[in-house]
Amino acid sequence: MSYEIEYIKFSNKIYYCLLKYGELSEENEKELFRAYSENEKVMNLVKAQADASECIVEKYGGIIYLIPKDDNDFLGFSKGELKNELCRSKANDKDYYLSQFIILTLLVEMYGSKGSSSKSRNYLRGGEFLNIISQRLKEGAENNLEEEQDKKGIAFSNILERFEALKSSDKTSRVKTTKDGFLYTILKFLENQGLIDYIEADDMIKTRKKLDNFMDWNILNKNNYSRVLKALGEVTDEQN
Repeated sequence: MSYEIEYIKFSNKIYYCLLKYGELSEENEKELFRAYSENEKVMNLVKAQADASECIVEKYGGIIYLIPKDDNDFLGFSKGELKNELCRSKANDKDYYLSQFIILTLLVEMYGSKGSSSKSRNYLRGGEFLNIISQRLKEGAENNLEEEQDKKGIAFSNILERFEALKSSDKTSRVKTTKDGFLYTILKFLENQGLIDYIEADDMIKTRKKLDNFMDWNILNKNNYSRVLKALGEVTDEQN
């Protein structure tokens, strides 16, 4: 299939914008947004460029997003890079899985799969969130029998052990070896990715439109949401 040079130029500009900012909206780039939304050939060219870069391009809630695929370590993060970003120095897999458990727990607390909007609450206090994490880990460790661990995907007792090994501290701690510091590092990482706002003065976590859109249109379809719940050991027979 041949494409007119005008379409190729538009697709290159759109993809450059997505690479630079991670998203493209009509408010900020009206001409490029409409070229993608109203011209199938331009859209196909952009998607082809993304596929060659191990990414996908999706339009959620009136915004076009560039989303790295799971194994894209160039535009996304590898496990090792995430471990360095989120965990203490010389961290092991228990630290890494604890960080991922905390992120999954945040998603479950802030969103649900029912209603016109997936958001189930407008904010969450950091102190309350730490208590929720502790409670969920303890419940998971109690319920997650040895023979069920492979099905659930998480060895809760190992992650709980790592969480309890973190020191208790006041709210001003930013050291990754403390509970507050470990959580703070994760929250600031998510903030830097444009997913949440963490208002330190009020110890308040609020989600941004980017995460709201992604949860509404991608994660919280029935299959994906069940995967998140299953990872936390919360899938019931009615949800299967």
